[in-house]
Amino acid sequence: MRRSERKQTDPDLGVLASRLLFAVQEELFDTLAEQGHPGLRPQHGAVLAYLDAEGSRATDLARSSGQHKQVVGKLIDELEALGYVERRPDPSDRRAKLIVPTAHGLDQMSRSDAILAAIEHRHTHAIGADVYAEFERLLREITTRQRAWRENALAEGSEV
Repeated sequence: MRRSERKQTDPDLGVLASRLLFAVQEELFDTLAEQGHPGLRPQHGAVLAYLDAEGSRATDLARSSGQHKQVVGKLIDELEALGYVERRPDPSDRRAKLIVPTAHGLDQMSRSDAILAAIEHRHTHAIGADVYAEFERLLREITTRQRAWRENALAEGSEV
């Protein structure tokens, strides 16, 4: 059996995780486009998913999303041009900048929360609340363990 056939019939963790991510992103961003946010792309989620309504520092967004600072900086530039965020001085450190959502950004954040809640509700209803809660618990645990393994490997200087 060819590798591509095996990945279709017996997908590994990476394939399953990416299929879930891409399917959720597709529904989220298609629905957002229908609701007045057509310029957004899934890559913007690296900023928007972690952005606090009061604002966040770019370095915190990079750390939370697991993206490089340069990637996050480029995404912030794009989101600023689209009218979703603005840069403001950080009141706790005037040298630093906060990335703050605009009214358009806050609308997107609210709509995203509602869309994702609807997706979760649909799956909870389909497989049952207990099963979905256990799936979510296990997914969190596996994600936490994988991230911790990677951080430990990097700290030890191992090839990852």
